This record gives sequence, C-alpha cells and structure tokens, in this order.
Amino acid sequence: MKRLSWPSRMPIDPYVLLLLGTVGLAALLPARDTAADVASGASTAAIAFLFFLYGARLSTREAVDGLRHWRLHVTVLACTFVVFPVLGMAARGLVPVLLTHPLYQGLLFLTLVPSTIQSSIAFTSIARGNVPAAICAGSFSSLIGIVLTPLLAAALLGNSGGGFSADSIVKIVLQLLVPFVAGQLLRRWIGDFITRHKRILGLVDRGSILLVVYTAFSEGMVRGIWHQVSAARLAGLLLVEAVLLAVMLLLTWYGAKALGFGRGDRVAIQFAGSKKSLASGLPMASVLFGAHASLAVLPLMLFHQMQLMVCAVIAKRRAHDPEAQEAAEPAVAPAAQPRPAVGTGPLGR
Repeated sequence: MKRLSWPSRMPIDPYVLLLLGTVGLAALLPARDTAADVASGASTAAIAFLFFLYGARLSTREAVDGLRHWRLHVTVLACTFVVFPVLGMAARGLVPVLLTHPLYQGLLFLTLVPSTIQSSIAFTSIARGNVPAAICAGSFSSLIGIVLTPLLAAALLGNSGGGFSADSIVKIVLQLLVPFVAGQLLRRWIGDFITRHKRILGLVDRGSILLVVYTAFSEGMVRGIWHQVSAARLAGLLLVEAVLLAVMLLLTWYGAKALGFGRGDRVAIQFAGSKKSLASGLPMASVLFGAHASLAVLPLMLFHQMQLMVCAVIAKRRAHDPEAQEAAEPAVAPAAQPRPAVGTGPLGR
C-alpha cells in the first residue's frame, strides 16, 4: 500500500501559515528596546540549539551507507550548490526592472541554501521513487550546507549581505558549526532519547524557527525597511521564483535522464535537487544578514510554499506514471529486492 505524507493531503503547509502569522505579529507588535535585546538573545540561543538537534539527529551510519550511490548524491549537490547559484547570479540582470537590490540579495541567498529533507523524502515516496536515496541526498545536502552556504554567501554577497568579516565567520562557527558537531559527538548517548521524543523536539525546533522569524521581522519593522517593498515588487519576485522553480524541475528530471539514471533515482534527484530548506535557511540568514535578515528571508519563505504546492501536484502525477506502476508490482512478489519497495520507505519527520 502506498504510504502518503502531509504534502499529498495539504499543499499549503500549516507551518507556513504559522510563519505568516509570526510575520503579522512582528508587524503589529514588534520587539523594541529591552524586549528586542531579550528576543535577540533568545534567538541566538535557539539557533545554536536548533543546529545541535540537527547534529544529534543525523545518523552517521546511514550517511556512510548512502555513499555507495555517490553519482546520485553528486548530481543533487551540483544542482543545489552549483546550478542554483548560477541561476541566482543570472537574475542580477533583473535589477531594477523586476527586483530591488535587497530582494535580489534575498533571492541569491535562497539559491545558496541546502535542500530539504522531510518534504523531499515525502514527495519521493508519493511518486514511487528511490526513498533511501532521497533520505541520504537530503541529509548530505544539509550537512554540507552548514559549511558551504556561509562560504558561498561570503563569496557572492560580500559586504552587501550584512557585512561579512572575521567576526561573521566566528559567529557562524559558534552558532552553527560548533553546536552541530557537539550534537554528532553526543549522539551515541542522546540518540535514543531524541528518537523517543522526536515529536516533542520537533515542536521545539519549529518553535525556535518561529522565534528567529519574529526577531528578524521585528527588527525590520523597527528600522522601517518594509517601506522598500511594494505589491508590484512582490509580484515580480513571485514571477522570478516561479521561473526559477520551473527551470530546476525540468533540469533535474531531464538532466538526470540524460545522465542515465533510472526512474526511481530521477524522482529522488528531481525532488531533492529542486528544493530549498526553510528550516536551514532561516537560522543561517539570521546569523549572516543580521539587521537585514527580514528582507533576506522573504524570497525563501515564498519559494518554500511555492515548491510545496507545485511538487505536491507533480508527485501525485508521477505516482500514476506507467513506469511507476510497473515498479510497484515487484513489491508484492516473494522475490527479495536489493532495496526497499518504492513508495513504502521510511519518511523523515
């Protein structure tokens, strides 16, 4: 029986509604003065704790096992950290016709963020693709992105990204990398606890992201930067992001086919290689952009919801492909298969 996850039932992610509600709260009741200092300190602690949980959750054995399918992972990483940034740099020509410079900076940052894990796995499962490959591809992208995203941002955004300096690098190391490594080192002792309480800890890390969003948008409201964004500019941003997503979906599907990947692998490459992680991007933007984080994360928030809605439709259509039906038939046969039957693999939460 095909196992479905939340993207097939609700294209509009409820968590995105919470994020939008948090933005609305920051617009009506932004943190000021002492409250802003408290929110900033809490946000810094939340980011560190968030990446500690990321490190503690990542199974080292699963990552090592996934290295066997290195061609697929290299393809996904190339899409995420090479093709996406190249398209982002090409969008520079749209300033100031469709995008303002701050919105372009946010769009470029969006192209540097790692791929998703949860939704990539879920969509791959729905479309009867290679679920284990999607698990490993998303995990590798998130792991490498902790180091590579800040480095790419420093190289491509420069001082316009909030003032990259030696202090910025130290902040990145202390707030992102050190907690992540600590989580990995402590995994052998706390891994079982995290597995038993993953639902509760999931609420904690999502709450941490909401706090980061509130702090960033509060600072943006206090500084008055939202007066720089008009409805026409937002419409232009949505148009650019729609084209970006369409290009990546087509490129990952037909490019993977040209590289000789089978259908199951192409499904995993398409969903892991065309999407960007809101959970990883928001905390990174808070560290990298500082006072400019509110505009920097706006393109990522919009792209996140767009990719969920579009990929939900594509995944359901892929599930009815003739190749998918043929691939599902051996799942009921008694013969052993070299890997789990597609469409029934584990889904990350």
